[in-house]
Amino acid sequence: MGKNKSAKDDPQKLRGAEGFEQYYSGLFSERWPALKTALTGAPVYAEWNAGGSERYFLDPASVFAAAQLPLAGASSILDMCAAPGGKTLVIASRMEENASLVSNERSAARRQRLSQVCASCLPEDVSARVKVTGYDGAKMCTVQTECYDRILLDAPCSSERHVFGSPKYLDEWSPARIKTLAMAQWALLSSAYRMLAPGGYLLYSTCALSPAENDEVIARLFKKFDSVSNALDGKTPVFPEDVRHFCSTEFIPAAESTEYGFHILPDAQQGAGPIWFSLVKKTAE
Repeated sequence: MGKNKSAKDDPQKLRGAEGFEQYYSGLFSERWPALKTALTGAPVYAEWNAGGSERYFLDPASVFAAAQLPLAGASSILDMCAAPGGKTLVIASRMEENASLVSNERSAARRQRLSQVCASCLPEDVSARVKVTGYDGAKMCTVQTECYDRILLDAPCSSERHVFGSPKYLDEWSPARIKTLAMAQWALLSSAYRMLAPGGYLLYSTCALSPAENDEVIARLFKKFDSVSNALDGKTPVFPEDVRHFCSTEFIPAAESTEYGFHILPDAQQGAGPIWFSLVKKTAE
């Protein structure tokens, strides 16, 4: 992806729909028209059937990303920003029988929806091992440290696909939004990493397009902590076979490599995404 340096050097000029167009066309260059068309198209869905009373529908790219968190041998798992609940279902359905999952969501309204999803879409024996909580993820590390074997942080982000769908949000857009979100993402990520047990895995994901919310946030983690390693470095992420037991989809997306992770973008993946994800491991002492 090419970068528009003039746009980044003078962000005050980038406002509203015109600024949005300039910023992202600067990031994606000649690819932007096709990507923009894909973002404004209808989203695609996969059906997740975990054996509960209801099915759940989510983007196959979200399934792909959440399934990259390795669950073998994990007994204590955290989904840090879990609403509306799709990725929690992916984890809960696949975790081992002795494992438990804390599904956390700060927003009370979104947490209520999350609880409903867990209760209706999971079998009782699985939902009994899922605890829904309402903590501020950025502050959780002040009372818990190195206590989770696996952590998923699907961080709040720019969600450009939703911005496109709202004239109000598009008119209010500015690069300051990305900067503010990146700061919040770092607060959540650094808290999550402090709660990760040595030898554990942390999956960070967003549905954002900008490297400022993706690679650059993970880059800060590598600068801050000597114990972090890129668990997918040099590897091509695949769609785990056991996921097919729960997921009804004929289309399996592919991920494009970036500096610290992988992007699934809708222009290249039949409308799936966008999703960016990175899997890191904390070195065991």
